[in-house]
Order: sequence, then C-alpha cells, then structure tokens
Amino acid sequence: MREVFDIVDENDEIIGSAPRDRCHGDPALVHRVVHVLLVNRDGALLLQKRSPDKDIQPGKWDTSVGGHLNRGEEYEAAAYRELQEELGVGDAALVFLHAYPMQNEIESENVRTYLCRYNGPIRFDPVEITEVRFWAMEEIEAHLGGGTFTPNFEEEFGYYKEYLNAGA
Repeated sequence: MREVFDIVDENDEIIGSAPRDRCHGDPALVHRVVHVLLVNRDGALLLQKRSPDKDIQPGKWDTSVGGHLNRGEEYEAAAYRELQEELGVGDAALVFLHAYPMQNEIESENVRTYLCRYNGPIRFDPVEITEVRFWAMEEIEAHLGGGTFTPNFEEEFGYYKEYLNAGA
C-alpha cells in the first residue's frame, strides 16, 4: 500500500497530500514527522540503527524513534504510535521538547520531538531497525561528524543539548 503524507505550508497547516516517494525527492513538499528521544535512568540515549533497506540514510544510527504522521493524525498521537510500532513501548509518558523545520536536498519536514524517560523492555521492529542500544552523551559527542549518525539525528542532538543546557 502506497503511503500518502499531508503536505503543509509555512504555518504547518495542511494544504494537500502527496505519496511518500514524491515527498522523498521534492524538498518543496513539506510534510510532518515526529521524533522520540528515549532516555534511561542513567541519562543515556537509546539510538536505533536503521535497516539497510531504508530509502533514506540506510544503516546509520538515528533518533530513538522517528516516523511520519499518517494523514489527519496529530503529532502526539503519532509519537505514541511510532513508539509502540518501532520499540514495543506502549506504557510510557511523553513530554514535548521542541519543534523545528528540517530541510536537505532530498526532503523537507516539520519535526516535533518528544522525550520519554523509560527503563523497561525494548522490542524493536526488525524490519525497520537492525539494532538498538543506549549511548552515553560523551560517546555520541565522540562520533559526531564521522558518518556514524544520520544528519537529521546530528541536528536533533544539537537541539537536545540546548534543552539539557537550559536546565531541564
């Protein structure tokens, strides 16, 4: 089944729709995405290694959870859905962190990010993810800019550090 995303304007208002394959190839088609940063009691951040079959950034380490909103879906509902689908986590609370536009030569996304503090079991989707593990902040810092992470995660990590530095 072909995925179709809502297309939004500069105010994040829905102005149309387009199939995924058009959105991932035309940066003029701004669509909505959620990220969840899952952190354990030690402050380590869970990252997922993207499947080699993914159309964007295959085989790279990425945000704990990331996914597109279904047509007509709200950001927070999508965050809970993606958390369940990708990591098997269905009983955790989310806290909104920040929103930002992300654009590159392939696509443009309006991203909303949520924080999840969680210490329970993880059951990741082996179709989308090849591995998950917790990374200490220092370990992430040591690998930035080296091709280990997706560019989107590296941008997201910068926003997360700002959040932490603000005393969160």
